[in-house]
Amino acid sequence: MRIAVPYEGGQVFQHFGHTGQMKIYDAENGQIVKEQVDDTAGSGHGALAGFLSERKVDVLICGGIGGGAREALAQAGIRLCGGVSGEADEAVRAFLEGRLAYDPEARCEHHGHDHVHCREDKGGCAGNGRCGG
Repeated sequence: MRIAVPYEGGQVFQHFGHTGQMKIYDAENGQIVKEQVDDTAGSGHGALAGFLSERKVDVLICGGIGGGAREALAQAGIRLCGGVSGEADEAVRAFLEGRLAYDPEARCEHHGHDHVHCREDKGGCAGNGRCGG
C-alpha cells in the first residue's frame, strides 16, 4: 500500500492544492517500510491527482481539500482521508492501525480558505470517525 501526505516541516500541510512537497510512504503488513519526500513543483489541485496517480498512491491523508481535487482523486481511485492535522508520520501510523480520526466533509474553499480540520463527530469509515488500513 502506498500512502501520501501533503507535507511541510514534519506536519500535514493544510491546503492540498498549495503543497510544495508530498511525503510518500510504502507500507506492508501494517508497517512503514519506506518513506520519501517528493517535490510537487507547484502542481496545483488538478495536477496533484495525476502526480499521486503516477506514483501509484492508494491513500491520501490531508487537511483541507477542494471539491475539484476530491473528484479527481475519486476518478483516480485514490482513497481520501481529509481534515487531518498534526505530525505526518503519526497520521500514517494511526491510519495503518485503523485509528486515524478524520473528517469526510473536510473542505478547503479557494475564496475564504475555510479549513475544516479533524472532527471525530462527523462520522467516517463505517460511521465511526476513523479511517484506517
